[in-house]
Amino acid sequence: MPKAASKSKKSLVIVESPAKARTVGRFLGDDYVVKASMGHVRDLPARDLGVDLESDFSPTYVQVRGRATVIAEIKKAARSAESIYLATDPDREGEAISWHLVEAADLAKKDNLKRVVFHEITNDAIEEAFSHPREIDMQLVNAQQARRILDRIVGYQLSPVLWSKVRRGLSAGRVQSVALRLIVDREREIEAFKPEEYWVITADLESQGTEKRKFNASLYRLHGETARPKVENGTQAAAIVKDLEASTFRVAKVNRREVKQRPRPPFTTSTLQQQAARSLRYGAQRTMRIAQQLYEGVQIGDGEPVGLITYMRTDSTNLSQAALSEASDFIKKEYGSEYTDKPRVYRTRSRSAQEAHEAVRPTSIANTPKKMAQYLEQDQLRLYELIWKRMVASQMTDAIVDQTTVDIEAVNPDGRNHTVRASGSIIKFPGFRTLYIEAKDEDDNSEESGVLPDMAEGDTPKRNKINSDQKFTQPPPRFTEANLIRSLEELGIGRPSTYATIVSTIEQRQYVERVASRFKPTLIGTVVADLLNEHFPNIMDTGFTADMESKLDAIADGDLEWVPMLSDFYAPFHERVETTMKDAPRVPRDKLVEKSDEKCDGDEEMVVRTGRYGKFLSCSHFPECRVAFPLRPGENAKGEVLEQWEGQRADQMARCWKLHPEEAARIAAEADARPRRRRNSDSDGENGNSSGGRRQFRRRRRAASS
Repeated sequence: MPKAASKSKKSLVIVESPAKARTVGRFLGDDYVVKASMGHVRDLPARDLGVDLESDFSPTYVQVRGRATVIAEIKKAARSAESIYLATDPDREGEAISWHLVEAADLAKKDNLKRVVFHEITNDAIEEAFSHPREIDMQLVNAQQARRILDRIVGYQLSPVLWSKVRRGLSAGRVQSVALRLIVDREREIEAFKPEEYWVITADLESQGTEKRKFNASLYRLHGETARPKVENGTQAAAIVKDLEASTFRVAKVNRREVKQRPRPPFTTSTLQQQAARSLRYGAQRTMRIAQQLYEGVQIGDGEPVGLITYMRTDSTNLSQAALSEASDFIKKEYGSEYTDKPRVYRTRSRSAQEAHEAVRPTSIANTPKKMAQYLEQDQLRLYELIWKRMVASQMTDAIVDQTTVDIEAVNPDGRNHTVRASGSIIKFPGFRTLYIEAKDEDDNSEESGVLPDMAEGDTPKRNKINSDQKFTQPPPRFTEANLIRSLEELGIGRPSTYATIVSTIEQRQYVERVASRFKPTLIGTVVADLLNEHFPNIMDTGFTADMESKLDAIADGDLEWVPMLSDFYAPFHERVETTMKDAPRVPRDKLVEKSDEKCDGDEEMVVRTGRYGKFLSCSHFPECRVAFPLRPGENAKGEVLEQWEGQRADQMARCWKLHPEEAARIAAEADARPRRRRNSDSDGENGNSSGGRRQFRRRRRAASS
C-alpha cells in the first residue's frame, strides 16, 4: 500500500465521485482522507462565450454552480494535509479536472501536491500509482482546453446563424453536426434507391443411402456460364425451374477445408457500446452509466466496495501482463490446457489509440459473473458478464471448423445442365466459442451454414422440390446506435468519452428520431444539416473533423501548440459566419413544415409540428388558427385509445378559424397578449453551448426575430 502519513497528519486524496471515493478509501485506510469533487469544479460561463477571441483565445473560467461547499471543504482539508493527491480519471478530461481543482482550491502553492493515475480501482493498481506520483500533465490539459474552446466557439457562432436563417431556439455543435450529416446522407441514399427485381432459386434435396437426410442447395451456375447467375425476372426463373424439375442430380465435387475462427479482442469504449446495443439493447449512455458504476465500485456483501472493471473510456485493446497470466491460469483450470496457448496480443486499428492504456476488462478474472450475481443489479450483471466473457474468450484458442461445399450438377435430358451448391460446417473444436459467441448487427445477413449429410462425388441425391422466390434489392439500412458509433470511430470523429454524448445530443435536439430502433432525420434536422453543409462545408466534412481530432491528439503529445491551432481554425471560420449571416437567404417557412394526410372539419390541411413533448398535428394556418391535437393513433388502435384521440380532436374543432371564426380570433388575441417567452438554444453536450442570453449575439437574435 502507499506509504502511510504521519500520525499527526493525514494525506488528502481527491477523486471525482462519492462512489469512487468510497472504493479508493477502502484501499488507502485511515491515514488518508478521500474527498469527491463531484465532477468539474470550473467551466466556461453558461451565459457568455467566455473566450477572449482577441487575446490568444484566453478562457474565463467560473465556478460550477453548487461547488462552493465542495471547494471550501477541499481547501480546509488541504491546509492540514501532509500530502495532496489528485486522483481524477486517467484521461484528458480527468487531467483537466485536476488542474481546475488546483486553480479553484488554490493548491498551486502547495509543495506536497501530486498527481496519481490508475486505470482500475484495485489494491495493486492504487499501490503502483501512489508509488509513482507525477505532476499535472499540461499537454493533456491544453488538449482538453483546446477541445472545449473550439467547441464553444463553433456552437456560439453557428447557433445564431441557425436562429437567423432557420428558426429560433436551434443550436449546432462541431461533432454532432457531422453525425447528423451521416444520418441525413444515409436517408437520401434510401430515398434515391431504386429496387431491382431478382429471383432466388433453391432445391430441396435428400441424400440417399442408409442415412437419408434432407438439405438445401442454391443455384450456383447456369449452363455454359462462369459467373454467378443473375435471375432478373419471373420468366427467366420459370425456365430455370422447369429445367431443374426435369433434371436428375449428381454430386460433381465435394470440397472440405479446415477453417480457424479467432476470438475478438477485449472491449474498447466503442466496441463495448456497440455490442451492448446488439446483445443487451442498451443505449450508449445507459452502457456508460452502468460501466461507470462497475468501475467506481460495487458493494460486495457486508464488505467494502470493489471496482469490478478497468477504466471504461479507452480506445486500446491492450491487456496488462498480470491480466494475461490470470486469464491463462483460469482457462487452464476451468476448461483445460487445450483451450489456451500463448497470450494473445491485440492491436487496435484506430490510428489515434493510446496503447499505453488498457482495454475494458474485469479487474479480477476470479470475480466470475456467477459469483458476482448476488451483489449486482440486473443491468450491472448483464454488462459485467459481457465484459468478463469477452476478455476471457479473447485469450482462448481458436475454434476449428470443417467447412464443406458440395457442387451438385442438375443433369437435364436436353443437355442444359445447371449447378446448385450446398454449404455446411461442423465445429471440430469449439475453442473460445465454448464461452462466448458474438451477437451480430440486425442488418448482418451472413449466417453460419448448417450441417450437411456425408456425400461423395457421384452420389445422386433425390429431388424433393424446386423453389423460386421473387426478391427485390434493399436500400442501405438506417443507422442503429451501434452502427453510428462504429462509423464515427472508423472515420476518426470523436473520442471514447464523446460517443454517447454525440448520439444523445442530436436526439435530444429532435434532429433525429428512432424508427424501429434506427435513426431517421426529422424535417428540421434535414434542414439544419443542408444549411450547414452548404455554407460550412469544412465543419460538416468528415475528413476535416477527423483532422481536427488528430490536431488535438498532437497537442496532447506536445507536438502542436493549442493557440496557433485555434487561430488557424478561427479566422476562416469566422469569416464564413459573417458571410453567411449577411448573404445567405432565410429558409422558406414552408420547408420547415411536415405535411400530413389529416384535414380538420373545416377542410383545412393539418401539418406535423414538433413541440416540447414530441410531434403533434396543427392547422396549416397557424397562428391565425390554433387547432392542435395529437397524431392519429396507429392502425391497430381501438377502444379507449381511439375514443380519447377522437375526443381531443373534437374538442379542438371549437378553435377552427373556418368553423368558429369569432372563437378562433378570441383565442389568437389572448395568445398574442400574453408575454412572449424567450426561447433559448438547446444545451450542447460537447461544446457547452448552454441556454441563456448571449451578449455577443443579441443583435443577431433581434435581427432573426424580425
